[in-house]
Amino acid sequence: MKLFLSILLFVIAPAAFGKKIPVKPGQLKATVAIAKDGDTLLLQPGLYKEGAITITRALTLIGEGNCVLDGENKHEILLISGYHVSIRNLQLQHAGYSALNDFAAIKIVDASSLLLDGISIRDSYFAIHVSNSSFVTIRNNKIEGTPKSEQLTGNGIHLWKCRDALIENNYVTGHRDGIYFEFVTGSTIRDNFSEKNIRYGLHFMFSNDDVYQHNIFRNNGAGVAVMYSKKVKMRQNHFDQNWGPSAYGILLKDITDSYIGNNTFYRNTVGIHLEGSSRLQIEKNTFKGNGWAVKIQASCEDNIFTYNNFTGNSFDVGTNGTLVLNNFDKNYWDKYEGYDLNRDGTGDVPFHPVSLYSLIVEQNPHTLMLFRSFATQLLDKAEKAVPG
Repeated sequence: MKLFLSILLFVIAPAAFGKKIPVKPGQLKATVAIAKDGDTLLLQPGLYKEGAITITRALTLIGEGNCVLDGENKHEILLISGYHVSIRNLQLQHAGYSALNDFAAIKIVDASSLLLDGISIRDSYFAIHVSNSSFVTIRNNKIEGTPKSEQLTGNGIHLWKCRDALIENNYVTGHRDGIYFEFVTGSTIRDNFSEKNIRYGLHFMFSNDDVYQHNIFRNNGAGVAVMYSKKVKMRQNHFDQNWGPSAYGILLKDITDSYIGNNTFYRNTVGIHLEGSSRLQIEKNTFKGNGWAVKIQASCEDNIFTYNNFTGNSFDVGTNGTLVLNNFDKNYWDKYEGYDLNRDGTGDVPFHPVSLYSLIVEQNPHTLMLFRSFATQLLDKAEKAVPG
């Protein structure tokens, strides 16, 4: 009990004993320099052009009204390092760009127990860049980039070497990757909307034991990529309208021991593309109106697809191999033409989701121009007539 009270006092002490300090434009940098742990800075409405502001103490910054911090396309705006920092209800714009440094509107380094809430960020290279930090909460923010090329545009929310982070209810658009995780563990991404980013709505690498759920990833350059990770849970997300020659709802590369359930894949070039992935449980997802619902490479094994719905896809499953090392069971296929004599809800004739034409397209992509032609219809009829 004494240990619990000690921890509680440590958490609330900075906020409980500080002062509330009104701040006007032109006074912010000087006020941050003299403020004490636990102080709350109440930023009055106006335009603040004060260069880069560094926060290393347990401070709270709250914008009151229309409060705008401007980097003048030259500076990082806020650099935060330390513990118990809270930033709320501010607008940040025009952070600088550097070819050598990852300039950001808000950069967090070597920090813990931070909150970014209700912040609007416009026209920045990186919007929020977090490294080597823990217990960071980023929520209720609106992040709008100015998309240029992939090389000249940073990420919206970027985390590197972090743990126990919560990324919640943010809107991100116009960046290279909407949300980027690398070496991030024990963290959650939920209820975010990431759209119209140059590359990925979410890019996720070398990050284990994480959860993302209830997110919408729509109309991004190549969809979502989850790579080189394990024990990831992906639940109740929407992967919508990611079209292009290399676009996916979600690309899974070298993923193991993970769960993908109750997601919707709607109108993507490829719903799920799997490479080098194994021991995945993929269940209760809806694949509707995609080019390929699932592309699963020969390098994948021991993946289980159950209780998924496949409707209105040009191809349900594509593969570049001939050996079946994955299990498809109890799925709904709208192309199924078999029968169910005992009416138990399961077809009596096995369904083969990989068509002969899809194999031909995989080996020779140019044959896709014959899609829906008389020749392909004849091929489909011949395949059904000849026992498999």
